Amino acid sequence: MTAELVRGQNHPLSHTRLEIRVSAGHPVLAAAALGDEHGRIPGPDALVHPGSADVPGVEVPRQAAARHRLALDLGAVRDSVHRVSVLLALPATGGGPSRFGASAAPVVTVTETGTGGDAVPVASYTITGLDRESALVALELYRRQGAWKVRAVGQGYEGGLAALLADQGLDGAATLAGAVLDAVAQSLARAVAAPPPRAPDTDRVPRPAPLTRAADPAAATPATGTPATGTPAAAHPAPPATPPTGPGTTGGPIDYSHPRRRPAPASAPVQAAAPATAPDGFPVPVAGDASGWSMDERLYNQVWGMFEDLARTTAAYRSACRFAENRLDQELDRLLSDPRNRVGGAGDAARAAAKARHDELTARAQEALDRDLAQLVAESEVVEPALPAAYARWDSPVWQGYRVPMEPPMAVRLGDLQLPERSGLRVPFLARLPLARGLWIDSGPGGSPAAGLLDQAELRRLALDTAVAHVVRLLAAYPADAYRVRMIDAAGAGAAAFAPLVAAGVLAGPPAAGAAGVSAVLKQLTERVDLLQMAARAGADEDLPPGLDTAEELLIVHDFPHGFDDRAVTQLRYLADEGPAVGTQLLLIADRADAAAYGPVLDPLWRSLMRLTPVPDDHLADPWVGHAWTYEPPVFPAGSGVLRQVLGQLADARRQWGH
Repeated sequence: MTAELVRGQNHPLSHTRLEIRVSAGHPVLAAAALGDEHGRIPGPDALVHPGSADVPGVEVPRQAAARHRLALDLGAVRDSVHRVSVLLALPATGGGPSRFGASAAPVVTVTETGTGGDAVPVASYTITGLDRESALVALELYRRQGAWKVRAVGQGYEGGLAALLADQGLDGAATLAGAVLDAVAQSLARAVAAPPPRAPDTDRVPRPAPLTRAADPAAATPATGTPATGTPAAAHPAPPATPPTGPGTTGGPIDYSHPRRRPAPASAPVQAAAPATAPDGFPVPVAGDASGWSMDERLYNQVWGMFEDLARTTAAYRSACRFAENRLDQELDRLLSDPRNRVGGAGDAARAAAKARHDELTARAQEALDRDLAQLVAESEVVEPALPAAYARWDSPVWQGYRVPMEPPMAVRLGDLQLPERSGLRVPFLARLPLARGLWIDSGPGGSPAAGLLDQAELRRLALDTAVAHVVRLLAAYPADAYRVRMIDAAGAGAAAFAPLVAAGVLAGPPAAGAAGVSAVLKQLTERVDLLQMAARAGADEDLPPGLDTAEELLIVHDFPHGFDDRAVTQLRYLADEGPAVGTQLLLIADRADAAAYGPVLDPLWRSLMRLTPVPDDHLADPWVGHAWTYEPPVFPAGSGVLRQVLGQLADARRQWGH
């Protein structure tokens, strides 16, 4: 069944051989942009257009036409390619319309070519709402968790192909756009024909395999042959087999059916139910509606899909607003350059018309943003209550039934992320386990307006509370015997905050105090990391000393650098750099200003840790689209017993394991 996508919706792909069919009411040119893992197009060579050289895995038409077919083999594209965006633009010549809104809405259909050679449509997208745009990003294919998905984009540009390429970050966008349009105008080559359907393997005469891939086992078994979406098999019905057509002929398959045996009538195929839709026309959101082998993995992918959708729709809105502002400035500059328009009714009317066009653009951008945000809010309201304990907020009812897990989850929630366009829409900030970087809870004022309203003592108290919330979250995510927590509190200033952890007996030992305690703990951990690294590099885990605990460890360091000498600082840097590779993570609670005496010596330490704040702060940068996300730390609900309940479960489980 073909999925009818709406703007921003995605759909999993089960095969890598695709055909993108474009149907428009007028001639358009088609191109493909190849982006990296951050969505950036590295250079002109990553744009496949009618005048470009051949690129492995991507073939585009070489002339403008009302109907196009782009052939893609995602298994053959370079490993650095993580996104393939399908671009459409109106040619500069040919007598056609100058904007997409002047004719029927373009329709883009994605078809998959399976092992049998049959092309099966899997998703289509009708790009509505276009008006003055003359170029657009129709859809994108992107790689996530080793699988490919398609997302409907529908982002249009009134400035044409040059504005589109400039928004993609390409240098010399105007020159490149001109070359593309010239190539179409001159018809450099004929359009690429669709790849002929391959006959089913059972109906073909065996022939020697090509020499170039004869020894490649992946060529015989496609890596994406089994859908990893977690949807029932009935949702992906196999295409009906082609009946035999020629007994004993060399031009077709052989009919092995009995000449007097009547075949049973084929049963009618079961039609999959159409997805439910809300009154506003959007699909009703469903928790776990993403690819993955388990519900936890599907929810994890869905949360990060929401993050990407929020980032993308906000980027589109901001880009549209910037475009409207720039166009208004340009129009006003042209008006003021003519002395006749500086005074009088004609000038006022022209300025009013320019302002009206600006307001219309921003209103349309706001309308699209509101529509997308409403869909994301609806999805968040469905997904948030379905999240397991590791992904849930501390005020979620799921914690009332918490039990110590038998195996760790994929990720844990470190807080929430939001953007100013919709402050009430919070996306869970999930970090994969085991943590690839240590955590730094910044107890300093920083540059946050919220931190500026608090004194230093209150910030330090909130930093300790935030650290306890993260520690309990990590402890609750692991089995009782799979995670150990050590603590350094050289001055004992965090005794009150850490009292619940100490009383529950979930620490590997009492908090280390004083310079001697700091030195002893760091010496043990650095020796442990050295042994584990040597064993891992030599592949000799069986040669580790008897009794060495290989469980993951977390070292909490409070009030750094109090109690640290130069040797201890070097050991801490070593643990921050090398510890995560062998399951030793660091949680540092510190104000960077307190360690200013060390100067640039500690710069690598701060960079190696993920900075989190005890109050909302917009310090988390997004390299994908350049947003500054506001981070909200996790907090226990006031008056709630969830901390006591979770620690009680952990203590009981550890006593049963003999810890």
